Amino acid sequence: MEFAWFLLIGLAAGWLASQIMKGGGSGLVTDLIMGVIGSILGGFLFSLLGLSASGALGSLVTATVGAIVLLAGLRAINRSRI
Repeated sequence: MEFAWFLLIGLAAGWLASQIMKGGGSGLVTDLIMGVIGSILGGFLFSLLGLSASGALGSLVTATVGAIVLLAGLRAINRSRI
């Protein structure tokens, strides 16, 4: 059951990140992947800063922040290739 929550929070975080960053509808699978990777990245970044989040809302915030950082990094890499 926890894995299902992890996927749901990852999906919501990926969607939120694409909306905040004006991603323009990346798609369900891309949002899910971005949210899941973002949750790992967000957890790492939060631990570096000494922050912690608990509960479903805290997990969503952490994953969303990580997904935003991931999306911003990917966009910066794509722009540098041009």
